[in-house]
Amino acid sequence: MALTVYGIKNCDSMKKAFQWLDAKNIAYTFVDFKKDPPSPEQIDRWLEGVGDALVNTRGPSYRQLPEDVKNQFSGAVRVDAIAAKPTLIKRPLLVNDEAMTVGFHPDHWATIPHLLSA
Repeated sequence: MALTVYGIKNCDSMKKAFQWLDAKNIAYTFVDFKKDPPSPEQIDRWLEGVGDALVNTRGPSYRQLPEDVKNQFSGAVRVDAIAAKPTLIKRPLLVNDEAMTVGFHPDHWATIPHLLSA
């Protein structure tokens, strides 16, 4: 499987990731959450892979959630909230089969086996 980069095209972190990947000649497929929102099954898989780090709790999407959702932010409530508002996902999300990570951290990316390999 090849590297897939998930996010929103105009996000600053995404722009940095695209520049870095392109400069390293790393092939990837980009999936824009605004055009192709993730399924609940994808979200479950990503949560299994990266845990709580999947959600950007510092961003406006999280801060704008109703308090009752934030107070119960786990399990199906969390998956439903992310499916309804994919901008809750920290960007970029890099996935290569079972290898995955979130956030623009190229030094960390290199430490994840099979993440950047084709």
